[in-house]
Amino acid sequence: MKRIFAIGALLLGSVAMFAQPQLTKDNIDEVVAAMTLEEKATLLVGSGWGSMTAGSMTASATALVPGAAGTTRSIERLGIPSTVLADGPAGLRISPRRDNDPNTYFCTGFPVGTVLASMWDTERVEELTTAMGNEVLEYGADVLLAPGMNLHRNPLCGRNFEYFSEDPFLTGKTAAAYINGIQSNGVGVSVKHFAANSQEVNRMENDSRVSQRALRELYLKGFEIAVKEADPWTVMSSYNKLNGEYTQQSHGLLTTVLRDEWGFDGIVMTDWGTKQGTVKAVKAGNDLMEPGMPVEIERIVAAVKAGEISEAELDRNVRNMLTYIVKTPRFNKYNYSNKPDTKAHAELVRAAAPEGMVLLKNANNALPMEGVKTVALYGTGSYDFIAGGTGSGNVNKPYIRNVAEGLEVNGFTVDPVIKDWYEQYIKFTKTSMNNASSGGGMGILLGDPVIPEMEIDRAFIEKMAPRTDIAVFTLSRNAGEGGDRYALDGDWTLTGQERQLIQTLADVYHAAGKKFVVVLNIGGVIETASWKHIPDAVLLAWTPGQEGGYAVADILCGKANPSGKLPMTFPVSYFDI
Repeated sequence: MKRIFAIGALLLGSVAMFAQPQLTKDNIDEVVAAMTLEEKATLLVGSGWGSMTAGSMTASATALVPGAAGTTRSIERLGIPSTVLADGPAGLRISPRRDNDPNTYFCTGFPVGTVLASMWDTERVEELTTAMGNEVLEYGADVLLAPGMNLHRNPLCGRNFEYFSEDPFLTGKTAAAYINGIQSNGVGVSVKHFAANSQEVNRMENDSRVSQRALRELYLKGFEIAVKEADPWTVMSSYNKLNGEYTQQSHGLLTTVLRDEWGFDGIVMTDWGTKQGTVKAVKAGNDLMEPGMPVEIERIVAAVKAGEISEAELDRNVRNMLTYIVKTPRFNKYNYSNKPDTKAHAELVRAAAPEGMVLLKNANNALPMEGVKTVALYGTGSYDFIAGGTGSGNVNKPYIRNVAEGLEVNGFTVDPVIKDWYEQYIKFTKTSMNNASSGGGMGILLGDPVIPEMEIDRAFIEKMAPRTDIAVFTLSRNAGEGGDRYALDGDWTLTGQERQLIQTLADVYHAAGKKFVVVLNIGGVIETASWKHIPDAVLLAWTPGQEGGYAVADILCGKANPSGKLPMTFPVSYFDI
């Protein structure tokens, strides 16, 4: 008899286990009611650093999308899968190679935010981000951690290349087009960094003190336009404080403004960094802690038991998470291919990039080049072109087209002596830099440095001038996450060496009745007032993605039109800011 009762109890237990609700789009409240406190807390905390692996209640982590920035945690008992969150604003950032796998997983390097904003063309922006979102979908991610849409409060902010403009209206309209393009693929975005995140130095603790009028009319306006016009799946709260309170813990910002006033109905996630105020963040309406740590789960559980977080507040956030999860490709078991049409996307980037490039000067119709066969191509950036910034805004691209390649593809000859000299110098300098770093990992916040300009004698330039028809000099700058730029030589201003080279090239080529063009391959604003009178033309190419060198050359020869308009001010002096 005891054995019969035992078998019966086992069967009843099995029935109860299998009777647990499995998440669907129509039973979210039922699933919330079936969840334990620990499961609810788990759903609000990401899987941790290095979370290209999926965390779960059973700790059976399996690789999802290697190189993705993070994941949400799965609860297998209730049919809740992990979802994948991946960088970034200029294209999907994942690992291009995987262990024991001969295939590659490179993504297209699209134009950065400043290029998109310079287009002043929301239809073109949406076309580009529709292609970008296709790669998110086909590589198995659910959310692209983009767009970055903080204002260019100061031209030295290290992440301005990710952002759009100093103008909130242009920012909001560009962001809305960006979001609509990405989300047309059935994947989501995370608009960031909400809000008043204006610098990278001390970004974890900086306190942005902003009046209510400036906050509403400037710093929040772009986000408001994006939320109301594009309905983003997620919003990312920033690291900084706003008027003394961490944005991650601000109920007024994340609930009163974002949800109650603007009607946002997605999830709010933290930026990638754990603060002590997990309980405050949950109460404020921060649904997801990223990248997540086990201690945050413990904090949430303890706070609910102590009455610091109410059941209603906890369930609100859990419901938001489940509402997000059921929209994702991973929940809907999308059979992603790992083979997006990157060739077509590269062609789109080449065609579109000139629309965000700005012709700052073109005296005496210096451009497009006419009667030119051989180009004297100077500047390390001509041969080692900067496609995009560093940090989480970078993309693991299959290649970067440089200006020399672009000119040659368009039928021009790049003087071989100058070309060989630069290529040897760049190769040697990179080797020296790599050796100096002792082979250590560069980390997410770093990337390939800009190769400093080499010293060139006037005698060499004079020797090259008779054998070439025009001189082109590419000036490069780069920046990225984790640090701001400097108001010093070699960043905001030219180095003495760069200034001398520009002057010498102009003097020699003008004396020979030939023209001289400067190409600015830069991620953010630099000082131009003191030298812009020297060259015949100045083309602001920005950092326009992997096809940048082709796009620049297309403009130089007249195949494409530089259609961009400035989305921000170029100050005469840094002290005017």
